[in-house]
Amino acid sequence: MGTLYYGDNLDILRRYLKDESVDLVYLDPPFNSAQSYNAFFQEKDGTAAASQIHAFEDTWHWDIETRKAYDAITEQPGKVSDVMQAFYTFLGGNDMMAYLTMMSSRLVELRRVLKSTGSLYLHCDPTASHYLRLILDSIFGPANFVNEIIWKRSAAHSDIGQGAVHLGRLHDVIFWYRMSDSSTFTMQYEPYSQEYVESAYKHIEPKTGRQYRIDNTSGPGGARKGNPFYEFRGVKKYWR
Repeated sequence: MGTLYYGDNLDILRRYLKDESVDLVYLDPPFNSAQSYNAFFQEKDGTAAASQIHAFEDTWHWDIETRKAYDAITEQPGKVSDVMQAFYTFLGGNDMMAYLTMMSSRLVELRRVLKSTGSLYLHCDPTASHYLRLILDSIFGPANFVNEIIWKRSAAHSDIGQGAVHLGRLHDVIFWYRMSDSSTFTMQYEPYSQEYVESAYKHIEPKTGRQYRIDNTSGPGGARKGNPFYEFRGVKKYWR
């Protein structure tokens, strides 16, 4: 049975989640898109939860509280501090800087609670993805970046109208980072369709009845790609 926590996720992380206690993190935060977000939960009297209204309306403004959060991040020496100070030099104290301060505080905590076998998936969009990628690199290390996953929207061209001066904004981004080389990942597969098997594997092994195909087994890239070198049917070369 899982546990649902309701409140500021930074406070929840610090108060309730132990170091290296989480297998996987998926987060889909607001994108700093200058939009208003509806409250997901209501109080018993039907009014919107006050803490949630604050989180969705006030967080992304550079103010005294945001400056305190920024100072707390940059006072700790390291790559996260270096990146955030560079952002401040470039951006100054604006709404984007407030958003990045909010995100970096939480991403540092999320790394703390992840197990060595864990992974993090951050869902964002091009509004701030280029900044978030650098923050993630500073927290997890560039070597632990696995994939930039593109999430194509079903109504991707909805922002294109008469007189538009830009191409359709087609996608969101999901950054996948792992904690280490020992992070757990199991590739998902589906069985081939019978139509594909019959078209691609036309040969049948006489003794077993198993289907197979004849294909090029040379190893492109040679040793640089890790292909072995040996003799096969009188030919010496790099093979797959």
